[in-house]
Amino acid sequence: MSDEIRSRLLVLSSHLTRLPSESSLMASEKEAALAAVPSDSPTIFDKIINKEIPSTVVYEDDKVLAFRDIDPQAPTHILIIPKSKDGLTGLSKAEERHCEILGRLLYTAKLVAKQEGLEDGFRIVINDGPKGCQSVYHIHVHLLGGRQMNWPPG
Repeated sequence: MSDEIRSRLLVLSSHLTRLPSESSLMASEKEAALAAVPSDSPTIFDKIINKEIPSTVVYEDDKVLAFRDIDPQAPTHILIIPKSKDGLTGLSKAEERHCEILGRLLYTAKLVAKQEGLEDGFRIVINDGPKGCQSVYHIHVHLLGGRQMNWPPG
C-alpha cells in the first residue's frame, strides 16, 4: 500500500466514530441495573404511560402498553408493561392478585409477536432484580425477535 493511500486511510479513520463493543454495551446495562434502586416510585415507564415522554406504541388497551425499545437488542425489541404498577415492580414481587395482569402481559406478547410477523419464533425476557439486570422497577416483558436467538442467553 502506498504512503499516500495509507495517509488517506488514517485521515478517514480518524473521522469515523468508534462504536462501543458488545461487551461494553452489556457492561453499561449491568452497571445501570446495579445502580438502579428498587422502589415503588414513579419510573420512566409511568411517564411513557402518561404520554409525558414520547414512545413508538405498537399496542395499547386498557390494561397494557407495548412500545419499541429505544436500545433494541434484536431487529424487533418491544417492551410490554402494565398500565398500573400495583406494587408489581418486578416478578419477585408478584402476589396472587397479580396473576391476571401477568397472564395479560404474556398474551399481549403473543399478539404483538403475530402483529410484528414473528411467525418463526421470538424470545420473552423478564429481568428481575440487580443480578437479573433489571434497571427499571416497573415489571416489563421484553419481546425479542427478527433474528436467530442464541443459547444460553446470558
